[in-house]
Amino acid sequence: MADTATSAPAGLPEHPSPRAAGCPFDPPPALRSLQTDRPVSRVQIWDGSRPWLITRHEDVRTLLNDPRVSADATRDGYPHRSAAMQGSDPASQTFLTMDDPEHARLRRMVTAPFAIKKIEALRPSIQKIVDDLVDSLLAGPKPVDLVEAFALPVPSLVICELLGVPYEKHDFFQRNTRIIVRRTSTPEEVAAANAALIDYMDDLLADKLARPADDLLSVLATERVATGELTRREAARLGNLLLAAGHETTANMIALGTLALLRNPGQLALLRETEDPEVVAGAVEELLRYLNITHSGRRRVALEDIEAGGETIRAGEGIIFANDVANRDPAAFPGPDRLDLTRNARRHVAFGYGVHQCLGQPLARVELQVVYGTLYRRIPTLATAIPFDEIEFKHDGIVYGVYKLPVTW
Repeated sequence: MADTATSAPAGLPEHPSPRAAGCPFDPPPALRSLQTDRPVSRVQIWDGSRPWLITRHEDVRTLLNDPRVSADATRDGYPHRSAAMQGSDPASQTFLTMDDPEHARLRRMVTAPFAIKKIEALRPSIQKIVDDLVDSLLAGPKPVDLVEAFALPVPSLVICELLGVPYEKHDFFQRNTRIIVRRTSTPEEVAAANAALIDYMDDLLADKLARPADDLLSVLATERVATGELTRREAARLGNLLLAAGHETTANMIALGTLALLRNPGQLALLRETEDPEVVAGAVEELLRYLNITHSGRRRVALEDIEAGGETIRAGEGIIFANDVANRDPAAFPGPDRLDLTRNARRHVAFGYGVHQCLGQPLARVELQVVYGTLYRRIPTLATAIPFDEIEFKHDGIVYGVYKLPVTW
């Protein structure tokens, strides 16, 4: 395996590249330079391979929607994020890293509960979860870690209720998910964490088969496993994907979004003082664009030769879509480095684009709308309890955020 610190050819950028000191909300400067000078360019990743990096917003949307671009992680040339992911068992794949028709077949099995109307029907219960947690914050000691006391519990409680997973197991699934999304985890650590989660989900599905309830795992058990359409193990992998994706990304977005707003008090005031749901919804889209916590890019491989940005991407070559800097493309979003809650940011690619666009985005949007529309109105004097330069950011993770966010009021 190549050592990216010493073996990168001269002039070939390494990916991922570091963010600028003191600018934790902004994409790495190297990505900005590429977007301006070489929007489709080769980079070198951890294993010494040299995939293409796509940095412009329109190119990202176009190529993510191109059938000549494959999400299949078992194909030669696929640019894996880490040794752990490269060494994972092909049988453990989820629909995230599959192509149609298998991708569409598995995704359809879990699409219905994430339909916009069904998610909107959950808004009152999500509001109650948020209100109860804010009550606990106000009644408890301060300062308090907003990640542990609020940002993680909100989406964890919601996804547990939706799936039918006992929330009492949250320490177990949050701990193992953290291992999986950490880039520095070894293949053995990731395999063990995955196995633990799948075993747990498998046992839970067995219980759902015997005693079905009104939840998504029960639907999978009775309508997919019992009919032979899925094995219990396949259903367990599907349920585990939804559990992990359903809490990890939103939790980081809640905490990082709160910190970004506290650093931009004028924008926070706009959000705190409004009762207009459309203003709150627009603020959520802008924060998703501005922060883009899926900062390691979406990974693909070319099935055929593709012309893009004046370059030819050959069949079998890896592609990384830098959605974080694409969301800061001035051609798509004027003044892109400015957090502006009044801008129309709906064309952002924080949830991806095309057939693999995030299944859970309606749920994430409603959760964030309820959180951002509630927390700062109910605790108007919310403030960080430690200096900004002491906050530790998740530079080592597939999902970006903060490890802790001590706050007071």
